[in-house]
Amino acid sequence: MNTTPDDLLPEYNFDYTQAQANRFAKQATFAVTLRTDVFSYLQARATAKGITLNEMVNDMLKKDIELIETVK
Repeated sequence: MNTTPDDLLPEYNFDYTQAQANRFAKQATFAVTLRTDVFSYLQARATAKGITLNEMVNDMLKKDIELIETVK
């Protein structure tokens, strides 16, 4: 029985130490249209760095978000 109202019943007290991420969940994919000159520039930069265009764009956007957040 519960000792306090917030305690879980024993049958709901699961051990999540061996839990795995949801293998059925898929990573979201979004289509973005780039101008030809922007695409060419980013593709060349990504190739020079040895990373994919997706990684390049995501890294750049993350840095932009960080800059925006620091200015707030």
